[in-house]
Amino acid sequence: MGTDTVRGAASEAAARAERRREQRGWYFYDWACSVYSTSVLTVFLGPYLTSVAKAAADAEGFVHPLGIPVRAGSFFAYTVSLSVLLSVFLMPLAGTAADRTGRKKPLLATAAYVGAAATAGMFFLDGERYLLGGALLVVANAALAVSMVLYNSYLPQIAPPQERDAVSSRGWAFGYASGALVLVANLWLYTSHATFGVSESTAVRICLASAGVWWGAFTLVPLRRLRDRRPAHAPGAPVSGPRQFLATVKGMRRYPRTLSFLLAYLVYNDGVQTVISQASVYGSEELRLGQSTLIVAVLLVQVLAVVGALAMGRLARAYGARRTILGSLVAWTVTIGAGYFLPSGSATWFFTLAVGIGLVLGGTQALSRSLFSHLVPAGKEAEYFSAYEMSDRGMSWLGPLVFGLAYQLTGSYRDAIVSLVVFFVLGFVLLARVPVRQAVRDAGNPVPARI
Repeated sequence: MGTDTVRGAASEAAARAERRREQRGWYFYDWACSVYSTSVLTVFLGPYLTSVAKAAADAEGFVHPLGIPVRAGSFFAYTVSLSVLLSVFLMPLAGTAADRTGRKKPLLATAAYVGAAATAGMFFLDGERYLLGGALLVVANAALAVSMVLYNSYLPQIAPPQERDAVSSRGWAFGYASGALVLVANLWLYTSHATFGVSESTAVRICLASAGVWWGAFTLVPLRRLRDRRPAHAPGAPVSGPRQFLATVKGMRRYPRTLSFLLAYLVYNDGVQTVISQASVYGSEELRLGQSTLIVAVLLVQVLAVVGALAMGRLARAYGARRTILGSLVAWTVTIGAGYFLPSGSATWFFTLAVGIGLVLGGTQALSRSLFSHLVPAGKEAEYFSAYEMSDRGMSWLGPLVFGLAYQLTGSYRDAIVSLVVFFVLGFVLLARVPVRQAVRDAGNPVPARI
């Protein structure tokens, strides 16, 4: 074996080791921030903020932020919608700044620690401070959305095409494993709060704040291992949020098939995100289930989502990511449709619903992220992932709005939950029409054997 061959093999091995090191660090941001999505957004904050709003409501059940009459039961859903509107302004700015400067890490650190601080501040949410809770939720949600733009945009840089489904699935699995671990601790504290000498309300506030501490602490790992890269294009003059959003969309018109995928993802993921954020409200308000039951159900979702993400990653290797996602949307439609018929007070049937959600949740999200990474032109990773994140969290305002309006108009959370089925059906139709292989070619990227 010649000297050049040996050096080439050593160089390749060193590059592979560095790539693995970055990938392992990248997984840990999912580990850090997923606790917010699980403990705060999915389990505790919805029911707790709703109870705080109800405590502040008038005799007819309405609160009046800025003088606007809002049914207390809809306040949480409307606040989620407001937070994503702020995200729409911020995400294109962060994405373009990252691509133009190549300095993703400082931007990621800023977004992560603003979100972590807002989450830790939820410890002070008590009494009738529903406006404080709404404000902290808006800041934390917007910060998470911005940080995910930057985090996701690393995927095409740290994983070659043949590895992306697996790397993305492992990232989601890390996140769900983290959420499950912290939920066990939350469940222990919440159910044993009297043993610790604290009230139920204080126990909830400790769980909320601890998510912020966890988020901030484990963000240190990706910040140490990920590295910035030279920008592919010369830096340009900064522009405003709305102008940058329009510029990003205008540039994406050169890749209509990528836009077609984003439209499909926007629709079906809107349903996914609304189920995540509103399921605990449905369980507590409509099914009359206790907080402990809700925590166990979400814990079940978290554990099964780890299995589901890894299993669907393997299915994607055999059948392709697009076909696997389409199968998951069928499962979502059946599961949420069945949720309408759940009997009140039955924890067993709610756990069955949780099993169905858990098995498809992680895989749908992981494979959507990896599939989109193939549709992104080189050098525009963060900018395009800002558009992706708008479809993920930033543009997912319609689902919570429909959910809130359905409840406000009918007074029934059953009608609100079943209204979400349309997002999965329409998303399936739109995704089935996208020629993903041609979309990959249009973006100038190599087409994997199966996609």
